Amino acid sequence: MNLRARLSTTIAMRLVASTALLGSAVLVELRETGTYPVNPYFFLIGVTYALSLVYVATLRFATRQPWWADVQFGIDAVLVTAFIAVTGGITSYFSSLYGLPIIAASLIRFRGGALKVASVAAVSYTALVWTQYAEASNMSAVWGRNGLEALPAVSAAAYTLGIHVVGLFAVAWLAGSLAEGSRTAGVSLERASSAIANLREFNDHVVNSLLSGLATADEGGRILTFNRAASAITGLGSDDVRGRLLAEVFQLQEPSRIELEALGHLDTMRADIAFRRHDADGIDIGLTATTLAFPDGRTGYLVTFQDVTQVRRLEREARLQQRLAAVGEMAAGIAHEIRNPLASMSGSVQVLRQELSLTDEQAQLMDIVVRESDRLNQTIRSFLTYARPQRFAVTRLDVAAIVRDVGLLLRNGSDVGPDHSVEVRTPPYPVWCEADDTQIRQVLWNLATNGLRAMQAGGKLTLAATVEASGTVALVVKDQGRGMSGNEIDTLFEPFSSSFERGTGLGLAIVHRIVQDYGGSILVGSEPGKGSVFKVLLPQPASSSDAGAEDFEVAV
Repeated sequence: MNLRARLSTTIAMRLVASTALLGSAVLVELRETGTYPVNPYFFLIGVTYALSLVYVATLRFATRQPWWADVQFGIDAVLVTAFIAVTGGITSYFSSLYGLPIIAASLIRFRGGALKVASVAAVSYTALVWTQYAEASNMSAVWGRNGLEALPAVSAAAYTLGIHVVGLFAVAWLAGSLAEGSRTAGVSLERASSAIANLREFNDHVVNSLLSGLATADEGGRILTFNRAASAITGLGSDDVRGRLLAEVFQLQEPSRIELEALGHLDTMRADIAFRRHDADGIDIGLTATTLAFPDGRTGYLVTFQDVTQVRRLEREARLQQRLAAVGEMAAGIAHEIRNPLASMSGSVQVLRQELSLTDEQAQLMDIVVRESDRLNQTIRSFLTYARPQRFAVTRLDVAAIVRDVGLLLRNGSDVGPDHSVEVRTPPYPVWCEADDTQIRQVLWNLATNGLRAMQAGGKLTLAATVEASGTVALVVKDQGRGMSGNEIDTLFEPFSSSFERGTGLGLAIVHRIVQDYGGSILVGSEPGKGSVFKVLLPQPASSSDAGAEDFEVAV
């Protein structure tokens, strides 16, 4: 409690004491009345009320000048002396009132203030007793009456005075010591509280600074705490999840729920879960749960988790690279061994067809052999393209112009049916990129033809080129086809994993290989029945694209 509050409390206690004295004066007839026009007892109580008003008005001054509190308690000691004087002096029962200002001073000004007030009280009381006996002696000398008869003997008065003085200083010392001890204990408690608060704040800061999500729950599995990273990963605020079940918040399936509930002491549960945020984004979460012992003996759960979506994607890409490397080695090893005999066979069949007299059925069989040989030759050519991609002529290209050219070819090609439409979205300025023209066209063509094949019932195919805010060139191909499931997306760029009839499964694998050779990446978004979006990102130097290109938005 600060000085101003303590002084306010003291003023209130002074008013309470004065009111109590006033009430007692009304109930008990004073021994001496009529001596003054106004009874001095009531006069002193009125002075006490008036001084209290002054003290209230000077509270702000007292907080800046602590000595003013000593003055107030000294005045209180003098007022107590005045009360004693008008109620019998040495014979008054009010001498115990000295303890009130002394105790109040010890609470506010501690031992030093209490001893100062005790000194004022001792001097005032001594002066009062001396004056009382001196006046009694003068009355005997002047009026011939023995004024000392109404007073105790001088020896008894001296003894009483000594007892009072010693008592005043004893009360001051004892009250001051208790106040000092209380202050020391209060300071220690305040320091301990501050240290605990700082430790708790530091602990909260550490927990909220963790990059991993951290959640605690009681023995019933209801969440108690949820750190900042947990909210960022799940998209749920700590207030939203507090009191909810762990299994409900983390969308645990039945096997994981049972394993969590069966956790024992020092047991650990690890699980990879598919989590869907409230914004409909699906992420992969790696979760670890263990039991937690609370200080009061209760048990609960401690759960740590991370967003492992990127890690799982990298793992899938690593496995894909391993498969692609194996396929590439195979393709490079057998392509030439197959291609040369195949060319000879195809040429021989064509020569025989021209020189021999064949029936219609035999001619049709010859045509099938030639056609299938050409198809097989095209497959081998794709193998070689995938296994040994080369940047034939890396130049500064306007990929926006390439997108427009591919869109024009698609509109006039055989893959576009009457229910198909091709939309091209490019900015009005060039989108520069350093790459091989043929490879960029191949990437766009393969993605676009796949999109058209996915729209058997028709739909709109959108081609776009733009520049991301980071300066990365983006090529976007969006279709309104049948879409893909998560498992299909995982194996999308693997060779031979075609979902179309008569597809080799190498088109998207070649696209992936070309984009990787440029240090880029392909982002895929798709849902069954809602179409697919392919976004090819090609990193470019900052000077490769015109400023302001990032203002163009692609509707995906």
